[in-house]
Amino acid sequence: MIEKLTNEAIELLKKLISTQSFSGEENETALLISQWFLNHNILFERDKNNVWAKNKHFNPSKKTILLNSHHDTVKPNKGYTRNPLSPTVEDGKLYGLGSNDAGGCLVSLIATFTYFYNREDLKYNFVIVASAEEENSGQNGLNSMLKIIPEIDFAIVGEPTLMNLAIAEKGLMVLNCEAKGTAGHAAHGIVDNAIYNAIEDINWFQTFEFPKVSDTLGKIKMTVTQIEAGSQHNVIPANCKYVVDVRVTDAYSNQEVFEIISANVKSEVCPRSLRLNSSSIPKEHAIVQAGIKLGRSTYGSPTLSDQAVLSCPSLKLGPGESLRSHTADEFIYLNEIEEGVDLYIKILEEII
Repeated sequence: MIEKLTNEAIELLKKLISTQSFSGEENETALLISQWFLNHNILFERDKNNVWAKNKHFNPSKKTILLNSHHDTVKPNKGYTRNPLSPTVEDGKLYGLGSNDAGGCLVSLIATFTYFYNREDLKYNFVIVASAEEENSGQNGLNSMLKIIPEIDFAIVGEPTLMNLAIAEKGLMVLNCEAKGTAGHAAHGIVDNAIYNAIEDINWFQTFEFPKVSDTLGKIKMTVTQIEAGSQHNVIPANCKYVVDVRVTDAYSNQEVFEIISANVKSEVCPRSLRLNSSSIPKEHAIVQAGIKLGRSTYGSPTLSDQAVLSCPSLKLGPGESLRSHTADEFIYLNEIEEGVDLYIKILEEII
């Protein structure tokens, strides 16, 4: 049964690759996923472009495991030498946009859910969500489903980890900052220059280190990524705007980091969002120990996923390699999908 489901999952992935599904435009891939559930006699529901289902013998008295991955993609970059929407297999690699991030994970989790769907002897319930708008952290993705699906006790989020256990993930906070000054003619040498004021704060962002360091994720990282000021060479600007990318660890909440930053810089600081917090799961958790027992290693992930919107313990785990995500000529090895389905099932069987 596992081999059959794995082969079907690979065929589903090929269909997903050949179907455009940029964030917010996932209607057609949602239909493909819905068709899988119909073909396997699985009751499912759809909310916008999110497709979800519960195991057949769902019991509200049992704890519930969420299986989640996304079916949206980024837009292909200009470095592609292949048609990004043409699924091609060469030398054991399946090429195509979204093959690695996170199509391989998604179809492996769908196959895993299907494997357990009819079981009556499960200690846990299963809920699967094939979610939309992960790549753009949109409002109509997994976060919108949390009020619709049953309460979740812990989650496996499918992202490419080489099937190792990402037991913690950095959160994200993007800050719009504005340094103020006094406008004037450059010839008069006005001291209150918004650009100079911004430089002072930017230097703080570059050099400041937060006192608490995460055991799994290390230090918080702050990076100034955009800056804009001035209109012409002889005018001192009254303001200088810049953007800071902050990768937050599980040692702090986003709110705590924002308060520390606000207390240390003169610029006006406005977070675009505070909701994408760091996430983690204890190493002692049964699902983590099950993975370790099967020879998988643990680590902290620097990249953001739908884990950020979950308040329950969550584990990032999936076939494929994070370094291939968003690259030109993206691919996943077929044997990685085979291993993914097999290991997902084996890890879950350890605890159910």
